[in-house]
Amino acid sequence: MFSQKDLVQIQQHGLTLEQINSQIASFKTGFPFLKVLRPATPNNGIKQIDEPELSSLIAYYSENKKGKKLLKFVPASGAATRMFKSLLEYVGNIDESKVPNDVNVFISEIRNFAFYNNLKNKAQSLGLDIEQLINEGKYKTLINLLLEKEGLNYGNLPKGLLKFHSYTDSSRTPVEEHMAEGVSYALSDAKEVHLHFTVSPEHMQDFNQLVNGVINKYEDKYGCKFYISYSVQKTSTDTIAVDINNSPFREHDESLVFRPGGHGALLENLNDLDADVIFIKNIDNVAPDRLKETTFIYKKVLAGILLQKQDQVFEYIKQLSNGKDVNLAEVKSFIESNLGYVFPQSINGLGSAAQKEAMVKILKRPIRVCGMVKNQGEPGGGPFWVEANDGSASLQILESSQFNFNDERQKDIFKQSTHFNPVDLVIATKDYKGKKMNLLQFSDPDTAFISFKSKDGKELKALELPGLWNGAMANWNTIFVEVPLATFSPVKTVNDLIREEHRA
Repeated sequence: MFSQKDLVQIQQHGLTLEQINSQIASFKTGFPFLKVLRPATPNNGIKQIDEPELSSLIAYYSENKKGKKLLKFVPASGAATRMFKSLLEYVGNIDESKVPNDVNVFISEIRNFAFYNNLKNKAQSLGLDIEQLINEGKYKTLINLLLEKEGLNYGNLPKGLLKFHSYTDSSRTPVEEHMAEGVSYALSDAKEVHLHFTVSPEHMQDFNQLVNGVINKYEDKYGCKFYISYSVQKTSTDTIAVDINNSPFREHDESLVFRPGGHGALLENLNDLDADVIFIKNIDNVAPDRLKETTFIYKKVLAGILLQKQDQVFEYIKQLSNGKDVNLAEVKSFIESNLGYVFPQSINGLGSAAQKEAMVKILKRPIRVCGMVKNQGEPGGGPFWVEANDGSASLQILESSQFNFNDERQKDIFKQSTHFNPVDLVIATKDYKGKKMNLLQFSDPDTAFISFKSKDGKELKALELPGLWNGAMANWNTIFVEVPLATFSPVKTVNDLIREEHRA
């Protein structure tokens, strides 16, 4: 099936022939649907925090983060193309007189976007006037000025580099908003803020240029030192593409086609980081300063829960590992009540040594505390209880693609979901000895999925790795916490930037 030229190409990607054959076998067999038991809901998998507990958890975090390395991990490699989908479709239409509503809204609100002054200056440099373009109905010219390389090039940049919010004296990109956020909940004792952005190779220089241009301003403003690092998705996480007959898809020159493995590939990037507490949040989920306070509060709450449960986990591990007499019923109750894992019934038939071993195995997993917002009809994953092959049950974040909608019971469970995953995680990836865990060992490869794409007019099948907060973290200890909708303000389309939560 593979020529010598193919083998060289596979090796250049950092992959092995064994991995490629395994991927092709997965295309042929597919992946099993999960056995979803029920949605996670308040008091049944989702923890709700009352006011007194808020203060207690924030205090716990403030006290116990001392001496720990804190880090913000921000996936930021996605292109902003989908943000401008409606504008691009309009520009591509021959008939300029048929203006869709989204485009009309964009044009009428053009002066309220944070990038307006940059756009105006760029127009003037090219001998154009925005007001004149609008009055003459030359919307395509104006939109091209925003999106094309001759203008601001927004159609070819990642979201992190676009102007999102206006302030009295400046405007900010999401990268800058994440810097400002980090000061409030990820500031170390040494007045340091560590941020890590995953970026695409072609935009690494642009991110560096932006950060180098503003870092002194923000360090002076907040009285801290920023340490900002970057990584790119590894080519070794790419997956081979196949045709409809599950044979390798090839270019015109017969070379193999590889595709990025989806955001699950970022597990490798996360695995390379060394920190005690890691905050994870998407690049486009940022709010202006006037609305950040709720986010600050709940980030500290999530981190407080993380450190509190981690302390209890470490104590139990030490007791179980030292051969001391431990109340196994107490440990089992702690795990099932706090760590999103329910043992199979078979554990009751095991001897104490085997029970202890089973409990230690669960306690020695990475921990994640995930904020969940009430479902507002947003597309994406949600929190559910899932049964494993051994009869155990665990809390998982699932995407719709992981459900068997031909099963009416599974379809009903999906519809009953009350909460949504906004990608608001705080995680701990070190063991009780302070050693970094290998996160790749806690992923579930059976939660990958196959998607259908096209290239050069031909249909192909692509393999998506287990999602970063889905199957890639399937074997983590999981705690779901309800957080206010105010902590979730993503930007999926350009017109989202003129919503109330993004206005100056």
